[in-house]
Amino acid sequence: MADPERILVLSQEVSDIADRRLGAIDGIIRSTRILALNAMIEASRAGELGRGFAVVANEVKSVSDNVTVVAQEFSRELQGAVGELNELGSRMIGHMRGTRLIDFATSMIRMVDRSLCDRACDVRAWSQDETLGRALSEDRVQRAADRLSALADIFTVYLDLWLIDARGKIVASARDRQYPGVKSTGLTDLDWFRNALSGGGAEPFVATNVYKSPLLGDKAIITFAAPVRVDGKPAGVIAAHFDWEAQGQIVVDGVRVDEDEVTRTHCLLLDAQCRIIAASDKRGVLAHSLPLEVDSRTHGTYVKQDGRLVGFAKGQGFENFRGLGWFGVIIQDPLGDEQ
Repeated sequence: MADPERILVLSQEVSDIADRRLGAIDGIIRSTRILALNAMIEASRAGELGRGFAVVANEVKSVSDNVTVVAQEFSRELQGAVGELNELGSRMIGHMRGTRLIDFATSMIRMVDRSLCDRACDVRAWSQDETLGRALSEDRVQRAADRLSALADIFTVYLDLWLIDARGKIVASARDRQYPGVKSTGLTDLDWFRNALSGGGAEPFVATNVYKSPLLGDKAIITFAAPVRVDGKPAGVIAAHFDWEAQGQIVVDGVRVDEDEVTRTHCLLLDAQCRIIAASDKRGVLAHSLPLEVDSRTHGTYVKQDGRLVGFAKGQGFENFRGLGWFGVIIQDPLGDEQ
């Protein structure tokens, strides 16, 4: 048990012990008052002979009244101190848990950014492959297909690699047997192809958001594309389709929480529009959004109205890769709300 949680437990134990002891004192006070009352009655009956006994009975009642006042003051002061201690412990627990969730979220999004950086480096390097350039200029398509197939065998995080000519036609594919409908498909209407062919804009490559590709079994992918140049001019595009469905799931499933937290902890990755792109419970992926209370923060934590604790971290990119503005998010249900 964490130290702040132990504080709350001990605080409750102190409160319970005090309640029991004050209850016992209250019982003794009531008994003492009854005895004092009975003594005063008997003293009254005894007349002059009972006067001294009546004085003692009055003193006993006075002591009983004083003890009652002290007990009440003690109860009020103790309740105030215990309440403050509980509040302090709760804040400490909230801070510790929030910091821990932020750390988990940061770890997830850093892993994603690093992987995306590697993918960007891959496609930029392959765009300069002479074999691909010659395939576009000298019609050596089979050699290009063999080259793409060899690359895909090594870099297994890709579902497929395509070489596309300037007219938007896929002329070579690494996995043409697995996806036979790909070759000769026209891509001129796709923004990522047009942007890559024009030079990639601010970056020497193009990266899409997560989407499902009908050409690749309707699996969730991210396409990285870069222009293939011949004599310094874009002659086509190489497209590398990152298997996000599998790789994203690995990231969210890789978060290691304590055994008693597993059923109430939810790990998610969100894109820049807060759309769910990966989830440890696989709910709402590419179908729902999760608005975050970011408030311009790159990381943070907050408690939702339903009591769930949220920790988030925004991707900051990796090395020369600026990132896609995605978020790592951890949501933890309150204790007792396991589902």
